[in-house]
Amino acid sequence: MKKATLDFSTASTTYYFDASFEYLEKLVAKDNTFLITDANVFGRNKRRFKGWNTIVIQAGEAHKTQQTVDGIIVQLVQAGANRKSVIVGVGGGVVTDMAGYVAGIYMRGVQFGFVPTSILAMVDASIGGKNGVDVGPYKNMVGLIRQPSFLLYDYSLLKSLPKEEWVNGFAEIIKHACIKDGAMFKLLEENGLRSFQNDPVLLNKLIQRNALLKSKVVQQDEFEKGDRKLLNFGHTLGHAIENTYQLPHGHAVTIGMVIAAYISRDIFNFNGAERIVSLIKKYGLTAFYNYDAEKALSMMRSDKKAIKDQIQYVLLEKIGKAVINPLTIDELRPVVQQLSTNN
Repeated sequence: MKKATLDFSTASTTYYFDASFEYLEKLVAKDNTFLITDANVFGRNKRRFKGWNTIVIQAGEAHKTQQTVDGIIVQLVQAGANRKSVIVGVGGGVVTDMAGYVAGIYMRGVQFGFVPTSILAMVDASIGGKNGVDVGPYKNMVGLIRQPSFLLYDYSLLKSLPKEEWVNGFAEIIKHACIKDGAMFKLLEENGLRSFQNDPVLLNKLIQRNALLKSKVVQQDEFEKGDRKLLNFGHTLGHAIENTYQLPHGHAVTIGMVIAAYISRDIFNFNGAERIVSLIKKYGLTAFYNYDAEKALSMMRSDKKAIKDQIQYVLLEKIGKAVINPLTIDELRPVVQQLSTNN
């Protein structure tokens, strides 16, 4: 097990890499800790939850709503959870987003941590303190920024994941490589999904590299005034189509990354768009999709990162170096329209 602690503005987060689920008992008091998980994770790991106070919610992005949060809070009240209680989200990004949000508002805030169970949660969703819920088709429109006390990484939890969940998670790894780590982009080109699935040492190094890369970006810009916005690469259009078409998060983001890459080509003469498309396809993700361009543009106007008619769009100068460039909807329209039918 490798331990790393990073300090944020109001809290420190300790990362326990290559640990075991059983180690959780050393971090929290079992009798006053409440695990929040979903039906899929619970069903695959019933033995691990034995003896823990566990709240099980329905699985999927469709249930990432205030209504689900209210239901969790009612169960916490009925179970006697108090201000000294600890909440632990055990699951993928939907679970960790909601568990962190519940912990931030229950009795005006209780301590919390995460045991991420998917690649997506391990490298992205559980890191950085963004917690919240969707409102209709608008992703993460309500929430707060609050850091977990710990993240516990047990890679054995990944063994029961369907292949599609591995694929989904690699979208954020490719994103990190595009914006901050050209060497990691080459590593991904030289290997494939199966290499990481079959080599625990290689997987551990990759997950640590990504988790700490994102954490350090957040540490320098916790409340998204500057560099943290780079982590939104691919997400502006990705979010606009994800809920509309019920796409997995990773696939929606890679579609958005391809569009950002082609916009980067037009603005900065970026020459890596085809490499990005090839890598996305290599890992089984979606590069192109037939979406309603005008509807997507309309939803981008409502994105919480939009200011008046300008969107702070994340583009690439080269692979491994991203920049933020304000663009209007009219400036985005040609590429968004062109790629909406480029299948």
